[in-house]
Amino acid sequence: MKNIFFIFLSIVLCSNFYAQTAKTEKPNIIFLFADDQRADAIGASGNEYIHTPNIDKLVKEGFYFKNNYCAGSFSGAVCVASRAMLMTGMHWTKMKSKGGMEKSTTFPKLLSDNGYQTFIIGKWHNGEKTLRQSFQTGKSVFMGGMNKHTEVPLSDLSKGELINNRIDSSNFSSKIFADAAIDYIDNAQKDKPFFLYVAFTTPHDPRNAPESYRQMYYKTPPPLPENFLPLHPFDNGFLFGRDESLAPWPRPRAMIKDQLSEYYALTTYLDTQVGRIYEALKGSSYADNTYIIYTADHGLALGSHGLLGKQNVYEQSMKSPLIIYGPNVPAGQSSDAFSYIFDLYATCLNMAGIIAPSDVDSKDLASIWKGEKTTVRSNVVLPFQRKMRTVNDGRWKLHIYPPSNHILLFDIKNDPGEIVNMANNPKYKDTIVHLTNLLREWQKKENDDLSLFVKDPVSWEADFSLDKFSDKNRILDPIQPEWIREKYFKNHKNSSKK
Repeated sequence: MKNIFFIFLSIVLCSNFYAQTAKTEKPNIIFLFADDQRADAIGASGNEYIHTPNIDKLVKEGFYFKNNYCAGSFSGAVCVASRAMLMTGMHWTKMKSKGGMEKSTTFPKLLSDNGYQTFIIGKWHNGEKTLRQSFQTGKSVFMGGMNKHTEVPLSDLSKGELINNRIDSSNFSSKIFADAAIDYIDNAQKDKPFFLYVAFTTPHDPRNAPESYRQMYYKTPPPLPENFLPLHPFDNGFLFGRDESLAPWPRPRAMIKDQLSEYYALTTYLDTQVGRIYEALKGSSYADNTYIIYTADHGLALGSHGLLGKQNVYEQSMKSPLIIYGPNVPAGQSSDAFSYIFDLYATCLNMAGIIAPSDVDSKDLASIWKGEKTTVRSNVVLPFQRKMRTVNDGRWKLHIYPPSNHILLFDIKNDPGEIVNMANNPKYKDTIVHLTNLLREWQKKENDDLSLFVKDPVSWEADFSLDKFSDKNRILDPIQPEWIREKYFKNHKNSSKK
């Protein structure tokens, strides 16, 4: 009888052990999300002028997607659309026709429904209702789009409510968010897998990185982009606005070089914080069972093509880094395959063993790093508002600007900076027709009703003599620190100290 009892007890204990193991065998996911980071703003991209040793380490130890895109935007605040697409797994055109983000199921919600702890830190720019739907808890949550990095309005998420509202001036935003992430890693519940979402607010301006980081680049400034122009050569429908007002027209070369230095300084400081999170993970019990995803919501022009912002469909504004590190991800490998940021919706769900809903546009990228596929899509389409459409098939990239019927054609494989427009060369007439048809096929699939060519086009010529482009009318953003106001807005009528 005693033997039977011990046999029964052993069965119970083994059952509990395997049940506990089953609970914890799903991997953890740490999602690091930068703000406004160009794809070439990491050393691993071949940029020898920027210092990003920790992000480069993720590339060396993980898998690097070299052609990762934000899929355009319905808004001048491109980050809103990018983050909404990431969370819902859908192109913004389809998402809008389905009732918007609030009527979609976010992937953190699906993770939560399947036993994950979901925790948010940092920027959330998609409304409080969707925040509560997506995450169980959070710390140091920033609900806005941009703010002073040294005076960040923050809240914590608990029981579906934002609490502990405060202005945190204890440190720079990137360090505050990294501190919260490290604290979470150190104290996460061990009986459930976790999804830790850390959305930084850098390298988005204001570009007031700590002084030592700025001085690093002032002493050895990066060169201007190869495709730098003092003025954009035509009216793309978004030549004027907050981002485009951060320097006068024509763009002064010395000023843009200084702004690049400050942007690189923010990126390097962000890289330092990424390194701290990485080291915290490596020193934890989760090290062997945790993915790290590093990406950004979109890029930034910073002088390329005479533009400063992200409200355009050029490569520098729509591309961002994407690195995936973790269990069974091959180290030091990369792919030129196309990916969208919103492909991380299906990819994260796949990591957790969850099948993505059938109506999303997101593709699981795991098949690429596993070597099962070389690509998950044959082209990328980047729609911006009702002003711009572009398609890239890997060799050619076509831009169409419907209000003016202006088109650009680039041999994107051999001209990645989009410098030489070949649209007027009759040799490529069939190429333009082919790419236009690809765009129309995509429009039909994604419920995009914009006419690519209009009957009464407006002029595509840009008139920089207009008063709105005068220095006195540049938009002075109140969140910019005083030294930036003095440095870049000297002639602005509102540049007096406040």
